[in-house]
Amino acid sequence: MPGQVDERRRVSRAGLPGYFVNRPPAQVVLEACGTAHHWARALQRLGHEVTLLHPGDVARYRDGNKTDRADAKALLEAVRNVALDPVPVKTVEQQALGALHRLRQGYLRTRTARINAVRGHLREFGCVIPVGARGVVAHARAALATDAVPALLRPALEPVLDVSRHLKFPTFRHLKFPTVTGGGRYGGGSR
Repeated sequence: MPGQVDERRRVSRAGLPGYFVNRPPAQVVLEACGTAHHWARALQRLGHEVTLLHPGDVARYRDGNKTDRADAKALLEAVRNVALDPVPVKTVEQQALGALHRLRQGYLRTRTARINAVRGHLREFGCVIPVGARGVVAHARAALATDAVPALLRPALEPVLDVSRHLKFPTFRHLKFPTVTGGGRYGGGSR
């Protein structure tokens, strides 16, 4: 019977494929966490129908602390709610594209933080650097060459400028990106 618990068994990550390989096709409900798309594709290859649910949707059905048993019960309750939109299973290409975007964002956040730190420290000594990342290193180096910046601070700022200059994501520009489309609440997004 759908939605009924027929068996309670703890399955390790390594044992998951073996557990499902000889089972008749079934609906498998997973919380859309870090590895869910990988496991969803693996289970689909074994002939199972996989439904991924957003963790926030599942959390509303969880009683008590987050445990494997509570999660399983919450997933069972949440999948019965037809108003919840399942998360589409991403292809390997969609996951790779999302990872590239997150990597690029990480580079940009780090570079921006370092540039703003240099800009702020130099501003404290009257050296104003124009807004934007493009000319910061050149302007900062020019400011360091003056007597406005204390000699004690210069050796600490030099390596920051060297690293900031190299904090780019050059391979990102050369990649050919597939068009990722999707509809619905989570289609084609980063979740």
